[in-house]
Amino acid sequence: MPKIRSMHSTYKRMLKVMDEKEKKSRRIKREDWFLYVLECRGGSFYTGITNNMERRFKMHNDGKASKFTRTRRPVKLLYQEKLKSRTQALVRECAVKALPRKKKEELVLTHPALRVCPSF
Repeated sequence: MPKIRSMHSTYKRMLKVMDEKEKKSRRIKREDWFLYVLECRGGSFYTGITNNMERRFKMHNDGKASKFTRTRRPVKLLYQEKLKSRTQALVRECAVKALPRKKKEELVLTHPALRVCPSF
């Protein structure tokens, strides 16, 4: 599991346990997980994870996904990143959320291969 400096120790322990359980699990995991960054009305960013990007994006714009985006619609998908497991997605989400806004803007702008235009 990658080290994240600014993550609270409780979250670090929780993610470590999840990672260990995932490694011991005999189930074959076939679904990919996505980290995504949305731009909300007013220019604020929202970072989240999902295993169904199209459904989750629609939920955000319908006001049914999170309290934060409910009052800041419409949202625009700026970035998404495919990950192999929920644990990896949660770790990456914590890392991105810990970034200052400037670094998030750089992430969105400097990774054009990972950027996506919303087509849903």
